[in-house]
Amino acid sequence: MLSFSGKPLIMGILNVTPDSFSDGGSYSEVGKAVEQAKRMLDEGADIIDIGGESTRPGSVPVSAEEQIKRVLPVIEAIRSQLSESVKISIDTRLSEVAAAAVDAGANLINDVSAGADDPRIFALAAKTKSVLVLMHRQGIPSTMQENPYYQDVVEEVLSGLMQSVSLALSAGIEKHRLIIDPGIGFGKRKIDNLDLLANLSKFVATGYPVLLGTSRKRFMGSICAVENPAQLVTATAVTTALGVMAGVQIFRVHDVKENRQAADVAYAIKQRWD
Repeated sequence: MLSFSGKPLIMGILNVTPDSFSDGGSYSEVGKAVEQAKRMLDEGADIIDIGGESTRPGSVPVSAEEQIKRVLPVIEAIRSQLSESVKISIDTRLSEVAAAAVDAGANLINDVSAGADDPRIFALAAKTKSVLVLMHRQGIPSTMQENPYYQDVVEEVLSGLMQSVSLALSAGIEKHRLIIDPGIGFGKRKIDNLDLLANLSKFVATGYPVLLGTSRKRFMGSICAVENPAQLVTATAVTTALGVMAGVQIFRVHDVKENRQAADVAYAIKQRWD
């Protein structure tokens, strides 16, 4: 199990996809993927989040068969070549992919649809006693950024997440195995993302561990006048530090070293502040 009683956790992103928005194609070969996993662990990652389908705005679904073909060799290689204690997360919306990944050694299921795209994922998580990340998303990846709208984004996202939590609990998933994620950039405008970041403490107040995923997101590029996502490392680290101060426990990032430092310094300050 994960412990949320100490320093914030860093979840390193390992996309084994050809089309992810920031690093598509970089780690599609098993050897390169394992090297990147080792690098992230050396830099302070607590969890490796492996995904075989891009869910960036405008993306199209990838079949369960193709996702399994992409992620399973990587999970198996990490388990055989790196420490058995490595925490591995499978980033998928499909229960078939999640089941194969858990069988291969994944500990967490990170579902950007919070069970909406494949409700069987709840029963799977309950049966396997896997940790389940429930993320809020408005719409579907292919169209979610075309015209997102909220009257009160914080309350609507909170309400949506609590509905997902209720479904998960009803399926038999234990409360301490659930994590919530406000879904920065998933069917949200820039102003929505900023409002969510300004109110992270309300999500923390639910009592569920909160995961924050802002890494290299486009809304920060519009603020910083930067088009290349890889140049948003500092911007991401700022949101990590702010998240730590709000009580967020997990940060999903591409750039582990920089965000590990930001999280550790912010956490040290927070200990004196509290």
